[in-house]
Amino acid sequence: MGSNTATGGAVQPAMTLRHVVIAATIGNVLEWFDFVVYGFLAVTISQVFFPTGDPTVSLLVTFGAFGLAYLVRPLGAIFVGSFTDKHGRKAGLTLSIALMMLGTSLMALTPSYAAIGIAAPILITLARLMQGFSVGGEFGSSVAFLMEHGPERRGFAASWQFSVAGLITAIASLFGVALHTLLTHDQLLSWGWRLPYFFGMLVGPAGLYIRSRLSETPEFLEAGPPEGMRIRELLSKHPLPLVLGIGASIISNSSFYILLYIPTYGEKTLHLPAYTGFTATFIGGVVLAVFAPLFGHWSDKIARPRIMVVTAWLFVLTSWPCFFLMASWPALWSCIFACMWLQFLKAGYSGVLPSLLGEQFPVATRAIGVAFSFSTAVTIFGGFAPFIATWLIAHTGNPLSPSFYLVVTAAMSAAALAMIQLRMARDGRRARLLPSEA
Repeated sequence: MGSNTATGGAVQPAMTLRHVVIAATIGNVLEWFDFVVYGFLAVTISQVFFPTGDPTVSLLVTFGAFGLAYLVRPLGAIFVGSFTDKHGRKAGLTLSIALMMLGTSLMALTPSYAAIGIAAPILITLARLMQGFSVGGEFGSSVAFLMEHGPERRGFAASWQFSVAGLITAIASLFGVALHTLLTHDQLLSWGWRLPYFFGMLVGPAGLYIRSRLSETPEFLEAGPPEGMRIRELLSKHPLPLVLGIGASIISNSSFYILLYIPTYGEKTLHLPAYTGFTATFIGGVVLAVFAPLFGHWSDKIARPRIMVVTAWLFVLTSWPCFFLMASWPALWSCIFACMWLQFLKAGYSGVLPSLLGEQFPVATRAIGVAFSFSTAVTIFGGFAPFIATWLIAHTGNPLSPSFYLVVTAAMSAAALAMIQLRMARDGRRARLLPSEA
C-alpha cells in the first residue's frame, strides 16, 4: 500500500497498524464496557429499576432486560452491516458509535424506579435495545476494517477485538471492586452505580472524533460500492458460510457472558463478598487482553481452525471442573484460578475467531456477513446466558449447572469448526487442481 490513497477527489493518508487498531477498537471500548458493567452490577440494577418482593425474580427480570438487547442485534447487524458494505467501513464505524453514545447516555441519566415508577425500567430497556442495535453492526464493521487494513497480519489485527474486551473486563472489574468497597450500600443504590456509565459517556465523543478521521480500506476502495441489498446477497449466495459462522461464534459468546456472570455467581450462589468475583474477573480480563493478540499472531502462521478446535474441546473437558472447584472450595483463589483458565481458553478461541469469520465472506458482504453471523450467535447463545445460568441454578439447585451450558455450546462450535476445516480442505484441493485443468 502506498503512502496515500485517493478517493472521491480527497487524499487520505495511509494508516499504520497501530492507528488502525486504535480507531477500530475505540468503539469496542464503549460497547464492551457498557455490557460488562450491566452484568457486573446486575444485583444493584435489579434493586434500582426492577424491584420485586423476590430477589431472584428481580435478578431474572434484570437479566431478561439484559438479554432483550440481543434480540435486536441481528437487526442492527443487517442495517449497520449493509450500510458499511455499501458506504464504506469508515461510515459504518462512525454510525455505530454515534448510536451507542445515545444508549449509554440514557442508561446513565434515567431516574430510578422510586423516582419515576414504571417509566424507569421502560427507559432502561429502551437504552439496552438501542445499545444492542448499534453494536449489532459494530463487530462486523470493525473486523472488516482491521482485516482490510492489515491483510498480511489479519489474525493479529482482528484479534484486538477481544484483547480490548479483556482489557475492558478488567477496567469494569476495578469499578466493581471500588464501588462495592468504597461506597455504602445506600450510596451504591443512590448514585454510585451510575459512575461507570458517566465514564462510558466520556469515551464516546473521543471515539466519534477518531473515527471521523479514518482512511477507507484499500480492499473496499478497489471493490467499489456494491449494488443491491446486502442481506439478500448474503442469504442467497453465502448461506453455508453464514450458518458455519454462527456455529463457530457460539462458544465465544456463551463463555464471555458466563464469565461476565461470575461476580453475580460468587455473590448469590457461593455467598462470597462482592469483591471476590470482581477480583477474579479482573485477573481473567487481563489474561484475555494479553493472550488474545498472541493467539491471533500465531494464527497467521498456522491454520486458524486448528487452534480453535483445540481450545473448543478444552472448554468441553474443563468447564465442569472449574465450576466444581469454585463450588467445592468457595474462595478468592478458586474463583481466580477458574477465571484465569477459562479466559485463557477464550483468548485462544476468540483471538482467532474474527479473522476466521472475515475470511468466510467476500469484500462485498464481509461486514454484514461477520456482523450477522456473530450477532445471531450472541442473541441465541450469549445474551441470555446469565439468565439461563440463574434459572438453571434456581430450578435444579445445582451450583455446577452453568458449566453444562459451556460444555454443550463448546461442542456445538467444535462441530461447526470441523465443517469449516472440511470446506477449507476442499477449496484448497480445488485451487491446486485449477491451474492443471487450465
